Amino acid sequence: MKLYDAPWAPSPRRVRIFLAEKGLEVPCEAIDLRTGEHLGDAYLRINPRGAVPALELDDGEVLCESAAICRYFEALNPEPPLFGTAPLEIGRIESWTRRIEGDGYAAAVYVLRNTVPAFKDRAIPGAGLAAVQIPELAARGTLMWEAFTEALDARLADREWIAGGAYSFADITALVTIDFARAAKLVVPGELTHLRRWHEAASARPSASA
Repeated sequence: MKLYDAPWAPSPRRVRIFLAEKGLEVPCEAIDLRTGEHLGDAYLRINPRGAVPALELDDGEVLCESAAICRYFEALNPEPPLFGTAPLEIGRIESWTRRIEGDGYAAAVYVLRNTVPAFKDRAIPGAGLAAVQIPELAARGTLMWEAFTEALDARLADREWIAGGAYSFADITALVTIDFARAAKLVVPGELTHLRRWHEAASARPSASA
């Protein structure tokens, strides 16, 4: 088993935090995104999309997408549960995870890929996809980010963790999203005190530095 990783990329970080919370160690091979290693023939044979992370199993099968990789490890190692155990808890964690991905992470991606010069003609992730930057999408992403952070702040007004109860995969997803958004110059406004309190607590967990 081998995890193909990229140290500063958000999706691999989500897996690393998850594994750290589980106390699991998985052999890793770093893929250098800055030099385009993920678009080279060797890595494209592992994941034709050229995206990280990817988990290569002992039988040669490859699992892609960070949430799917975490689901796999949760099934193998259910304690501590990060996707919930009771039906309502599972549904709540899944609901908030998808909302964070669709509202927050997508907003950061819209802004980053449509403003940063490094993504000129590569505004859509994936190997072999050529796409010009669209300034209007960056503006939309900024609006999405404002609405997302306000909604998450309201959610955290009366609870410690996003899905209620214990720290969960929803919190991991939100932490990675908020930290990644800085690359797009998107931040949590100072007046959103509940969200900032939550971010400080999530960042203080040992797993956050994984």
